[in-house]
Amino acid sequence: MESASPPDPLEPSSDDVPALPSAREQAWATPVSKLKVSGLPEGAINLNVDGRQITNPLQGFGQLWQKTYRVRLSGAKATPQQVIAEWRSHFPEFWPAGNRFYGSLTTIQPGEVAVLNLAGPGGIKGPGGAPLISTGVLVIYADDESFSFLTPQGHMFNGLITFSAADDDGVVIAQVQALVRASDPIYEMSFRLGFGHKAENEFWIATLQNLAARFGVTTQARQEVALIDPGIQWSQAKNVWHNAAIRTGLYYVAAPFRWARKKLS
Repeated sequence: MESASPPDPLEPSSDDVPALPSAREQAWATPVSKLKVSGLPEGAINLNVDGRQITNPLQGFGQLWQKTYRVRLSGAKATPQQVIAEWRSHFPEFWPAGNRFYGSLTTIQPGEVAVLNLAGPGGIKGPGGAPLISTGVLVIYADDESFSFLTPQGHMFNGLITFSAADDDGVVIAQVQALVRASDPIYEMSFRLGFGHKAENEFWIATLQNLAARFGVTTQARQEVALIDPGIQWSQAKNVWHNAAIRTGLYYVAAPFRWARKKLS
């Protein structure tokens, strides 16, 4: 009986070969301490994103809400995976007019940092039609069935927003689900007065209906809103320091001084 040959120390063993990440592991973004923006087109207003930390709903100030928006793509000849592929590849095209999403030129990818230039409630804009709020998002997850965003400091809310599609007895349902808290007392006031909620609800309903129209479906999107935690977190009132609406407004106010300094330099 022949004895087994000893292993060659120069040959890597199976234990030495690192396992390749699974598809699910590849779908997650690499953790980052601070956000970094690059490659924006001319005309994009990049404020309140670079150097900001990412947040989550536990770090917000206001009441915690779960908002779910759905649209049934009845009659559409598409699978959930095809709907998500189209959504990821053309995400900005489905947003309501007056709002801009500056992200990847190809498709939404894990780890991508996108800049948002947003109109206010009712489509209100800044000077000369400029966006009222400049902020951003981080894509923390993206695969062929769903993708998710987290918001940075200064955003209207500390939130996790997930976009998905699923089959329901032969009909694809596209969904946006947001778990959010107003990030500071000023944003919370806008939600308490109603127009913050109204603007957000109208935004995602319009987005879903635009997505449905891409697949030849004209139907009304639906919403479900649940108050998860009615309390507020006074320890997070300091978040107002990063308020993107205030900082965007100050950016416009300071425009004449920037122009004068440029002329004098």
